Amino acid sequence: MKVWINGQFVEDKDARVGVFDAGFQHGVGLFETMLAKNGRVFRARQHTERLAVSAGLLRLTEKLQIEPLVEALQLTLSENNQKSARMRLTITGGDLNMLQHTGSSCGDPTIVIQTQPPTTYPDGFYENGVVVTLASGRINPYEFGAGHKTLNYWSRLLNLQLAAMQQCGEALWLTPSASVGGGCVSNVFVVRDGTLFTPIARGEEGDGDEPSAVLPGITRDVVIELANNIGIGTSRSQLSFDDVLSGDEVFLTNSSWGVLPVIGVRAAVQGQEAETQEQTIGCGVGNITKQIHSSYQEVVESETKN
Repeated sequence: MKVWINGQFVEDKDARVGVFDAGFQHGVGLFETMLAKNGRVFRARQHTERLAVSAGLLRLTEKLQIEPLVEALQLTLSENNQKSARMRLTITGGDLNMLQHTGSSCGDPTIVIQTQPPTTYPDGFYENGVVVTLASGRINPYEFGAGHKTLNYWSRLLNLQLAAMQQCGEALWLTPSASVGGGCVSNVFVVRDGTLFTPIARGEEGDGDEPSAVLPGITRDVVIELANNIGIGTSRSQLSFDDVLSGDEVFLTNSSWGVLPVIGVRAAVQGQEAETQEQTIGCGVGNITKQIHSSYQEVVESETKN
């Protein structure tokens, strides 16, 4: 397997990032995870543009060029003779001595593109849905990097591990104000009375709103497009945990899962040691979720074949 590092291909066993790299030393960096199918990277431009916007807003770098990165993603897929893959584009702050007296980045970022075989999920995940739990702690919308896909994923990965120990497929974050902030690695949709509701993402806030800690997901955007195209109403709004529990249907989205149905929430019961309580959502995998899932698969197939 070959890895693309700063414009050069190297074998994965020879791929190196320096010990003084800001990503290694301090977790300074961003990444994107993408789906490739039929020999093409799905929505590569949108992923790359989101990365570039975050890099600029977080003062990581303003040197990213969209077209060369999109081409590099496709070239990496071809170089590894892969038709389907899980791809990752990572950018770090590069050399640790990254700041000038002006406070702007003076070094070149480290950019890495790697491919892996696509993650496969059991058919039952989509046919029967998954149960989720609540993440421990709260996600802070005022924290630096909130709503961006930074390398600081420790708390998210830990909560995914804890969720797996409860036989749950994902853990949902709440904000300090008890609004739903999405999953550890996903965006959340709630179906109520035939309309899709999803939490407001970073960049979608209105005047006077607190900042959002929700990542503006690429798959989330595709789902909203699809829903609008087939006549299903959509609303970006603050959602409470009760909104999730009382939804007619709930599903999660990300580039690996696509559209993943949620059928229940499992959480610890306060005051009762080692006991959990599970609440069912709706009546199983609903028709709108099935329709969105099918439409999403179709658009991935269509866009990657052209």
